This record gives sequence, C-alpha cells and structure tokens, in this order.
Amino acid sequence: MSQYFKNILPYLFVAVAAALWGCVGFFVEYLDQHSFNTNEIVAFRFVSATILLYLFLVFSKPERLRIKWKDLHYFIGTGLLSISFFNWSYFTAIRETSLSVAVVLLYTGPAFVVVLSRIFFKERVTLQKLLALIFTFLGIILVAEVITGGGEFSTYGIIIGVGAGFGYALYSIFSKLALKVYSPLTIIFYTFLIASIFWIPVSGIYTIDSMARLTNLSTLSWIIGLGFLPTVLAYLLYTEGLKKIEPGKASITAMTEPIAATMIGFFMFGDNLNGLQITGILFVMTSVMLIHIKRKKGIRA
Repeated sequence: MSQYFKNILPYLFVAVAAALWGCVGFFVEYLDQHSFNTNEIVAFRFVSATILLYLFLVFSKPERLRIKWKDLHYFIGTGLLSISFFNWSYFTAIRETSLSVAVVLLYTGPAFVVVLSRIFFKERVTLQKLLALIFTFLGIILVAEVITGGGEFSTYGIIIGVGAGFGYALYSIFSKLALKVYSPLTIIFYTFLIASIFWIPVSGIYTIDSMARLTNLSTLSWIIGLGFLPTVLAYLLYTEGLKKIEPGKASITAMTEPIAATMIGFFMFGDNLNGLQITGILFVMTSVMLIHIKRKKGIRA
C-alpha cells in the first residue's frame, strides 16, 4: 500500500461515513410511513446497533467488551451528551424552524470541533481550517436553500439548533479521548448501549404495540438496516478515521453528508438541483480539498 493511499485512507473512511449518514432518510421515511414516531425510530436505531455490535463482539472479539469503570465518562460523553442530545436537539429544531434551517444549524458542528480541539488537543486554528469552515457553511446554506426557502425562525429553535451542532461536535472530542485507551469497536458499542438505555424509556418501544409491529419481517429488516448501515458502519468508519487525523479536519470532511443526501435524491429519486444548490456542493467540496492541501515549509497556514 503506497504512503499516499495510507495518508488519504482516514479521510476516505470519514467521507464514506458521511455518505452513509446521508442515507438515513431512506430508513426514516419507510419507518415513518409505517406509523413509527421520531422517538421510536431513534430508539430502534440505537438498540438494533447495540445488538448487532454485541453479537459481533461476543463471538469474534470478546476482549473488546471489557472496559474500566473509571473510563465510563467517555461513553457517557459520546452516548448521552453527544448522540442522544444532538438527536433530540436536531428533531426539535426541525419542528421549531424548518428542515433547511435545522440542517445549517446542525452543521455549525465543525466550528465547535475546531474550538474544542484547540482547548483539549492543542490543535492549531489554521487559515486552511478557517477558510474550509467558511466554504462549508456557505455551501450548506446554499444546498439547504435557506436563503430562498423561507424557513420559519424562532429564538428557541435557533438556540436548540446550535445546541445540536454542539452535541454533534462532542462525539469527535469524547471519542478522540477514548481512542487513547479503547478500539473504535469498543467505543461505538458503549456509545450505542448508553444511548439505548436513555432512549428506551423515553420512546416507549418496550410497549406491546411497538413490539407487535416488529413481527413484520419487512419492518424488522429495515430497522436492522438502519442499525447497521448509517449507524454501526458509519460510526465505525468515522471513529477509525479519527485515529489518524485531527478531529477538526475529520468534522469538516464529514460535512459532505448533506451533499451525499442531496445527490442520492437527485440520482435515485429524480429530485431537481438548481444553480444555487450546485454552487453549494462545489463550495463544500472545495472546503474538503482545502484541508488536504499540505502546508509548505515556512508558510504559516
């Protein structure tokens, strides 16, 4: 394997993870049409991911199920403060504002990651990162068509939406800290386990009505797909990528997620793309290329 490919591989992991996250709408749309509410869908996503990971680990790598109690705070950070909080904040922001506005507020995440990485990991806030953040934010605004979509605004919705971006950012920080001790598989298993423990009582999926709907094999297969593709596999690839690259760069690369969702809609569902959205896609792709440009010696980027 060439050195160039080794260097680019972590970024490919993060980009593929973002593309998988962009596919989550497939599963949510199907389950929504079959009378599952938002809380139930989120809960089933985490529970199915936890079960899939447990079965894999217990039969192949049981040693990765072992953690020290003193390290539990890492997984409370990823599972409760990050994953659970940002899901609740994101869906609340959608209700309070609009989907397009909520998407843009969620993707303030990289800015939080850059600031938090400076505090916790002493990462430099470079000119490249600042330019990439600007291009990313402008691109997401154009793709989501906030400037033309006429979304409804509320102070509460804006605050909660920014909170979603903060929660989104916390995963990169807590998982980077946990990677000093544990493997990506261990991290995402306990992340989803703690998220499941929180969401099961909140969602009420333990009720007879919810469980009865799982007897439909088609519905069950979609729930398993939701737990595997945009959840287990996506977070595993993202966490694996974090082993080799800075959280700030990883979070900016992951902002290709809404672009992936838009392109899937265009190619698979016949959605139209206007000039502003195409410009937005180019902005985001430019931001991703910016963070890959190597700084020349003597130049402080």
